[in-house]
Amino acid sequence: MSRDAGPRARVTRQRRGGVSISSTELSALVARALRRAGAPANGEAVLTLVDDATIAKLNATHMGKRGPTDVLSFPLIDPRDFPARASARSSSARQRSVAAQMPIGDIVISVDRAIEQARDGRGGTDGATKQSVADEVRLLAVHGALHLCGWDHDTQVSQAAMWREQSLILRAHTAAMKRSGR
Repeated sequence: MSRDAGPRARVTRQRRGGVSISSTELSALVARALRRAGAPANGEAVLTLVDDATIAKLNATHMGKRGPTDVLSFPLIDPRDFPARASARSSSARQRSVAAQMPIGDIVISVDRAIEQARDGRGGTDGATKQSVADEVRLLAVHGALHLCGWDHDTQVSQAAMWREQSLILRAHTAAMKRSGR
């Protein structure tokens, strides 16, 4: 499998500054998460980095919640079309039947929330981790990508599985970055 095979991700920065991570790295990370979660090989997700005001509007409009949040995902594929387990490598019927580029969905991250959570020690999967803003954005990007692929954390069991999957993806990404000298 070539490095470019599999689902892709595009990154748009509406909110500039505040995080030292390249769009290229974020795109590769989201593509890795999508691949691992069984997204269609011809799929594409869009990750947009925004400010608190923008995500607060989206949160109100689409989630019925007031105020900003750190990440929102807007899947375009039914979660039942994904493998039952993220590590499953089999293709679904939908994956085999679609040849053209297929939108998977959108991920929106508030850079303002990521900055605040990382610096105030309210980041990470436990909500109590102080880490770099770049690491918080990486986590939110993977979290959003998994949501696009049908993952959720509404029960203790599903949360533990999702957190474990996020950790596996982030460790693999870190190892790949080290191998490539970045």
